[in-house]
Amino acid sequence: MPFAPLRNDTFVRACLGQATPYTPVWLMRQAGRYLPEYCATRARAGSFMGLATNVDFATEVTLQPLQRYELDAAILFSDILTVPDAMGLGLTFAAGEGPRFARSVRSEADVAALAVPDMERLRYVFDAVTSIRRALDGRVPLIGFSGSPWTLACYMVEGGSSDDYRHVKTLLYARPDLMHRLLAINADAVALYLRHQIEAGAQAVMVFDSWGGVLADGMFQRFSLAYTQRVLAQLPREHDGQVIPRIVFTKGGAPWLAEMAGLDCDVLGVDWTVYLGRARALVGGLPGGPGKALQGNLDPAVLLSTPEAVVQQAVAVLEAFGAPHTDPTRRGPTHIFNLGHGISQHTPPEHVAALVHAVHDHSRRMRQAR
Repeated sequence: MPFAPLRNDTFVRACLGQATPYTPVWLMRQAGRYLPEYCATRARAGSFMGLATNVDFATEVTLQPLQRYELDAAILFSDILTVPDAMGLGLTFAAGEGPRFARSVRSEADVAALAVPDMERLRYVFDAVTSIRRALDGRVPLIGFSGSPWTLACYMVEGGSSDDYRHVKTLLYARPDLMHRLLAINADAVALYLRHQIEAGAQAVMVFDSWGGVLADGMFQRFSLAYTQRVLAQLPREHDGQVIPRIVFTKGGAPWLAEMAGLDCDVLGVDWTVYLGRARALVGGLPGGPGKALQGNLDPAVLLSTPEAVVQQAVAVLEAFGAPHTDPTRRGPTHIFNLGHGISQHTPPEHVAALVHAVHDHSRRMRQAR
């Protein structure tokens, strides 16, 4: 069954450097614990994995924020650790403790036992993509995603979350050969996973390099950036006649923005530690020339303050990016409004409403003033 035509393509156009009537907005982790309806659905599911692996529940929670807010994109409800789970590492989520793997990857034998997983083990993800795309009925585009090879390696070697990345950095420096082998497997697995998401109906894909910023200069380029590029090189540029934008987000990646400009992607996501005007100057390109769209970069903590402060800071982010691209005849520097990382579970839902309205309203006025 073919999918409904896209009615709001503002996000996709901004990804591709095309002029838009306003700045599109979506939020990382927009379907999450700050929404009471999400918490109710998760309670029905019984656990996080019960939620993520059930097509109906995953569809329901993906659409919940769009029922509240005029967001310009939906993002698949899933987790970045589905790929290593499919490799047989045994993923669980304990309340208050975050993700844990039953088996970690720290030795030569551990790495030798890894392989790109059978994608049938991730069928629940692809079925959810198709279900969500149909449920959206063309309202907004659907973003698929994965963790980056390096970020997945961090969890796989540490066995879960980490404060100091002791085990993964020890492996990196003591046995760089093993780390390269692990990252190559991860990169090929992520690329295959994203290709399947695209075939299932994802209209854009995003690579979350959540822990790239913990690496030293020189190590980031060798152990994160190179393998993100290996993923991108294996992705299709188009599917069913439509260009599939690629987004790369590296938390803490500001020092390497100029180098990330060389990635084969359309959009670079940035966290709140970089001034958007500087990022635009580094990677945004000249009107009509090459360059990346930028995504970001409000500090998620702003949403914990007051609606007035939320509006003020949203306007500041839009103004930091600068004059919007308005020429429909050529590509130019474009901006997708987002947070600098995922939304906090403590966010009042009404503050998100204030944010979305402020972004749409002020970005329209910026264009009218030109």
